[in-house]
Amino acid sequence: QVQLVESGGGLVQTGGSLRLSCAASGSGFTINAMAWYRQAPGKQRELVAIISSGGTTNYAVSVKGRFTISRDNAKNTVYLQMNSLKPEDTAVYSCYARGAVRTYWGQGTQVTVSS
Repeated sequence: QVQLVESGGGLVQTGGSLRLSCAASGSGFTINAMAWYRQAPGKQRELVAIISSGGTTNYAVSVKGRFTISRDNAKNTVYLQMNSLKPEDTAVYSCYARGAVRTYWGQGTQVTVSS
């Protein structure tokens, strides 16, 4: 069984920065792609950024140039550096990992950007 544990959310002012972390733990698993999704109140969950095991990245248009996804394969950890935060970035951010046979989700961490 794989568990994803997120950390790093919180309250920040417009223009500020936050760094989210998500560590995968367990035994005998393989993680391929890892990603961050977010869901704001009353909105559908959306993909924020995704990174392959080889380091190829993709971003939502709304965060490109402001957010950076990275990963440490040795630690099975993915990061999301969020800069120039805007109130519209306020959401619950969830970590996602695609394994060899199934996918995994973290519990979510709240990010709130005040104006």
